[in-house]
Amino acid sequence: MSKRARTKADTSVVVMVRMAVQDDGTLHVTVDGGPYLPAEFAPPWRRASYPHIVDAISDQRPGQTLRVDVIETDGRVITDYRVPPKPRRTAAAASPAPVPAQQHVSQAVEAAQAPPEPVQLRLAEFAGSGFVPGEDVAVAIVIAHTETGPDGLSRTLIDARYLDHAPTHEVILLGRISGTICIGQPT
Repeated sequence: MSKRARTKADTSVVVMVRMAVQDDGTLHVTVDGGPYLPAEFAPPWRRASYPHIVDAISDQRPGQTLRVDVIETDGRVITDYRVPPKPRRTAAAASPAPVPAQQHVSQAVEAAQAPPEPVQLRLAEFAGSGFVPGEDVAVAIVIAHTETGPDGLSRTLIDARYLDHAPTHEVILLGRISGTICIGQPT
């Protein structure tokens, strides 16, 4: 059996996803030319469904790149790519030196009795407006993504420790559909 035949997913294949925005705000979605419909009895796809649609298709096609074309009602096409994460290489674990059985048991008991060290979380909030309701919004120092509310406002909470590594202490919100960019310092 060839190496290619043994792989679970052919990563060289790009899955073509097309989302045509209709005049009533619903989305007509196709995957590689075939219709991609919402669950039975579910309402039609809407703009706010974008991240859920992409996540579901990505889950169905693990390890494959998605090319997502959103065709607006005026004919504009917005293209986005969802690239699967590269598998992390793990260093071969060094084999531990042999430990006498009694010493191993006493070390395990000491470790079990030690209280866990509490993690101090410091959250900072940043909000921006002008986004398309429900769109996926990138948060940079890119550590997360958030989604806008029905009013087009995007709000994120991030661990303030990440800001310690950014000399300007700035956060960027980037609308994946609208292209809206908000830059500022969290409160």
